[in-house]
Amino acid sequence: MDDTKTVLKIVGLSKAFPGVQALDRVDMQVRAGEVHCLVGENGSGKSTLISSVSGAQPFDSGEIVLNETSYPSLTPKQSMREGVQVIFQDMSLFPHLSVAENIAFNWMLYNNRKLVHPRIINERAKAGLEKLGEDLDLRVPVQSLTMAQKQIVAIARAIVLDAKIIFMDEPTTALAKHEIEALFKIIEGLRENDISTVFVSHKLDEVFRVSDNITVLRDGKKVGDFVASDLDEESLAYHMTGKEVMYREYNYTPRADDEPVIRLQNLTREPHFRNINLEVRPGEIVGITGPLGAGRTELALAVFGLNRPQSGQIYMGGQEVHITSPKDAIENGIALVPEDRHVQGLFETKSIADNLVASILERITRRTLIDREKSDETAQQWFRNLRIKATSPDIEVRTLSGGNQQRVVIGKWLASQPKLLILDGPTVGIDIASKSSIHEMVHTLAEQGMAIIIISDEIAEVYKNSTRLIVMREGEFIHESRREDIDQDVIRNLIETGQLGATA
Repeated sequence: MDDTKTVLKIVGLSKAFPGVQALDRVDMQVRAGEVHCLVGENGSGKSTLISSVSGAQPFDSGEIVLNETSYPSLTPKQSMREGVQVIFQDMSLFPHLSVAENIAFNWMLYNNRKLVHPRIINERAKAGLEKLGEDLDLRVPVQSLTMAQKQIVAIARAIVLDAKIIFMDEPTTALAKHEIEALFKIIEGLRENDISTVFVSHKLDEVFRVSDNITVLRDGKKVGDFVASDLDEESLAYHMTGKEVMYREYNYTPRADDEPVIRLQNLTREPHFRNINLEVRPGEIVGITGPLGAGRTELALAVFGLNRPQSGQIYMGGQEVHITSPKDAIENGIALVPEDRHVQGLFETKSIADNLVASILERITRRTLIDREKSDETAQQWFRNLRIKATSPDIEVRTLSGGNQQRVVIGKWLASQPKLLILDGPTVGIDIASKSSIHEMVHTLAEQGMAIIIISDEIAEVYKNSTRLIVMREGEFIHESRREDIDQDVIRNLIETGQLGATA
């Protein structure tokens, strides 16, 4: 790798939107073959920087130098010609087109190919995959692929356009552990071919695993450039937030006379899960982790009435209940914060206030009309209690940061006054400070007597926020223990192999 060659140099980059200085004289450089992590909280300017370098967003002042050519302004075509490619979190693929068509599409567009020639498309696609050392069926539609395979398609699409620097925005969000490892091997292969990667992630363990150097942004300004080996998670979190980020472990002592809030007995829904037995008491936080496809989310949906179990019983407060719909779940005091807040958790074009009362419309309706005074009073209460950062509860929820959107989803369900709160992936795509504050909120709810289940593939999240941990694989609970009786390495081994291995 030629360490002296700089493929990207940003000098004094600034960009303002109405009322917001998104970028303020930011400098940054990336060398050939380097893996450079760009980190910061939501709203720090990462997306604006990427949009500026890719030519999608004009910048106000500054300079972008690509392969020693200076650009005081930049178009998407100029950026692509210089080898800049961006792989967004949703990967922007065409689900109904084939693997080959997706890989070759941008190349055809860039080269003004007006006629579709299957042979040329297949040749380009095959060449892109071969450079990655990957082999996919070129004929199958992309919608039939796994998330990891879709990512390979997106990277191959960049490769066929002679990418010199690839921006990857939260690339591991929907990947299983082994798929993340495969992605890291691909990134290493890009490095060996002098292709630079700018890796954007909120997962600090991954940042340290993959990066050579790190640039930290905060409130549109560059905090600094760091060699990855000179930092640890605590110091990086401090640079990102400007304050010490505390991760308090939740402690809970069960009382023998406490009746379980919920008890699952031999709950089964093939092929997703089988013979699930679980009790959660007031004030207890139970963490469930495991690989993707273990059946965790399907179990949560079943308890909430969205995936009716084939057999088994659910007891609330010692009484058997029959939950066949979310309405039944809500009436029995069960709330579910879903894994995908954008698709399942929010009405994004509606206001914060409308979202906060969405689960209790029956309670604030009088003679088929919503009692607007009661609705506004309830929304204002939760808006204040949850400390949602917005000028008013009347603004659209889609304008909020990820952390504040998640507060709205949680608030919507807290308004229903649940006895059991199920949190599925509660901090996915949320910056480090918002993650810490949401964990503190969950601790407070448990301390007030709420029973809580946290489902997450982040081992540290379930470990620090639960007093009892369950590992789930292939639809079954394979291990259960209190936090003090196990450590994170043992949990990781259970997830990856299904074997207990060395004891804590």
